[in-house]
Amino acid sequence: MFFNHPAIEAPYWLNTPDPGNHRHIRQGFWKTNRSLSLPKNDMPPAIISVLSCCNEVNDLGADTKGGGKSSAAADKVVEEIRAKGGKAVANYDSVEDGEKLIQSALDAFGRIDIVVNNAGILRDRSFVRTSDLDWDLIHRVHLRGSFLVSRAAWNHMKNQNFGRIIMTASAAGIYGNFGQANYSAAKLGMLGLANTLAIEGRKYNIHCNTIAPIAGSRLTETVMPPDLVASLKPEYVAPLVLWLCHEQCQENGGLFEVGAGWIGKLRWERSQGRILRQKSKPMTPEGVRDQWKEICDFTNATKPTTIQESLASFVTVLSQVESGEVGANPAAAATSVASDTMAVGQKLPTSSFSYSHTQCILYALGVGMSTKDPDHLRFLYEGHPDFSCLPTFGVIPSQSSIMDGGLSSVPGLNIDFTRVLHGEQYLELYKPLPTSGELISEATVADVLDKGSGAVILLDVNTYSGKELLCYNQFSVFVVGAGGFGVKRNSDKAKPPLPPPNRAPDAVVIDSTTRDQAALYRLSGDWNPLHIDPSFAAMGGFKKPILHGLCSFGFAGRHVLKQFADNDPSRFKAIKVRFAKPVTPGQSLQTEMWKEGNRIHIQCKVKETGEVVLTGAYVDLHGTSEGSPEKLPQQGGGLQSELVFAEIGRRIKDLGSELVKKVNAVFGWEITKDGKKAAQWTIDLKNGSGSLHKGPYTGKADVTITISDEDFMEVVKGNLMPQKAFFSGKLKMRGNIMLSQKLEVILKDYAKL
Repeated sequence: MFFNHPAIEAPYWLNTPDPGNHRHIRQGFWKTNRSLSLPKNDMPPAIISVLSCCNEVNDLGADTKGGGKSSAAADKVVEEIRAKGGKAVANYDSVEDGEKLIQSALDAFGRIDIVVNNAGILRDRSFVRTSDLDWDLIHRVHLRGSFLVSRAAWNHMKNQNFGRIIMTASAAGIYGNFGQANYSAAKLGMLGLANTLAIEGRKYNIHCNTIAPIAGSRLTETVMPPDLVASLKPEYVAPLVLWLCHEQCQENGGLFEVGAGWIGKLRWERSQGRILRQKSKPMTPEGVRDQWKEICDFTNATKPTTIQESLASFVTVLSQVESGEVGANPAAAATSVASDTMAVGQKLPTSSFSYSHTQCILYALGVGMSTKDPDHLRFLYEGHPDFSCLPTFGVIPSQSSIMDGGLSSVPGLNIDFTRVLHGEQYLELYKPLPTSGELISEATVADVLDKGSGAVILLDVNTYSGKELLCYNQFSVFVVGAGGFGVKRNSDKAKPPLPPPNRAPDAVVIDSTTRDQAALYRLSGDWNPLHIDPSFAAMGGFKKPILHGLCSFGFAGRHVLKQFADNDPSRFKAIKVRFAKPVTPGQSLQTEMWKEGNRIHIQCKVKETGEVVLTGAYVDLHGTSEGSPEKLPQQGGGLQSELVFAEIGRRIKDLGSELVKKVNAVFGWEITKDGKKAAQWTIDLKNGSGSLHKGPYTGKADVTITISDEDFMEVVKGNLMPQKAFFSGKLKMRGNIMLSQKLEVILKDYAKL
């Protein structure tokens, strides 16, 4: 078996896996130039040889109890590696000198990418006979040594955005073993260290996993019969280590038992448990005694994988106790979302929503609008001649059907709302939202899906003004830990997210949220304390209260509205997003946009961290039928140039890719009327298949042209030569003026324009 590795000029380091098993005292470093290859069966059990490798072998040369010192062990392995065609050097430092080990590897070969921590000794004693020295020495070598070597390598891995760390634990650490209290505690400590490194290293592409191997070695030969030592070859451990170290392996935070040709993954399991207290009543040991069988019953056990999932149960307990609605157990409330599909098609109680212009303005402020931007005034001032309601406000009336507990009334659904996450959102508008009114929302359970680690509930919500349908929402609700009830994973009723085009975005908008953004947005109706109460957020595993996902949704929606629809709500048709990561109030949102006809694909990131928070997202704008030019917004003052740009838009749609090849430039247009700027346009013949949109270019246009509406029409009609207009001052240009000659490609055939 062979794993190809592309990093020929940027080789990887490996602190070698235990050539015997988890009790071996040897450490080593490998650097692979071309590949990670599994060892052949004829290789000696003392070493896992990697073809075409550079190796640093570290072995203090101590005996099995940590005493003495010798270079013989490391030198022997170096010789074996060289005999197999590899490159190797020896190192004799202790793992307690982690910096020296790593620096030695860097000096010899230049990089450190993979660390396998498995240096170890034994000081087996029954617990009562374990001395301070027996305890401390085991922890210094196993746990502290793993900490020091990993810490020394960490920043090198972080800076190169790649690292793989393996902790070599033991079945003794997982299950305990007589006479090994010191050893068991150290080995389980390595697992805890690995779990945290897996979390902290994830965003730097540093993965950390733990193995609990069994193999024959110079340690186990003292406690195993010779024939068993011979049969438990280290070659049966090496393949797992090599795969976990490979850059294509995405496993992170895993625990594996391995040996004798068998590999198994372990995970935590937790019983459903029982709540044993009620509000204003004491919790007693007799209550624990009486419920002991149920507390220890692993029927329908849950399998938490994160501290957030673990803490969620305690949040459930607090919620149920405070409300006086104590159920049998917190986990069952989350896991019995649907025993079958009886909930599908069920209608929730109808909800009403009454609002005035105040709620419209409050929502606009909640999603980041400000009087600092004159374009925002139409959404912030009820006296504005074009006062409007932001299109994404359409989620607010519909969410009341969920917020008011309507889901809890549906047969077949038993939801613990402290474990509910907002997964995806789709909103479609059938007409611009009024700035005040009395709306009615009718919600239906469209489908229930089993995602394994949780359940997804699709909710379709239609919102009416009288009998007129205003908008439609689809909420995708994810219930953590509620999966495994055996129904389908996907639904044709779901509005699917869509990936953006594989090219640079056509426009990027960066907008800062404020420290009080969540506190302001929640006034629109989402009162979840997760977004305001630090203590509640901490119970959910967050350092601070987080921003509402629908607040980020509102930011992205208005970015598209301004960039591609001139802030005209009548142009806004639909928006779909998937919520990927939380945002902390005060961070900046970076919305990237790709124009594909009347669809604007969007992706939203946190600028400070680069983490994507909205994925698979898009906004559909109203326009003419597909293949026809986009309906361009009306422009103030009745500009004649509007029709010309409409025709330019048609030409770009028909010949976009061809035009991009010929022109490769972005043109900004400033159209004036009566001496004042009346409109701006961007003709992008540089990115993707070309595009036309109203408004300035978000980057730097190659050339910007300023001309009055009247003179522009004279040029288009052929009555005014562009060169004459330029020299007479009627046409002004800045940037790379020579590129203006390429406009001939789209401005020719004046009659048709």
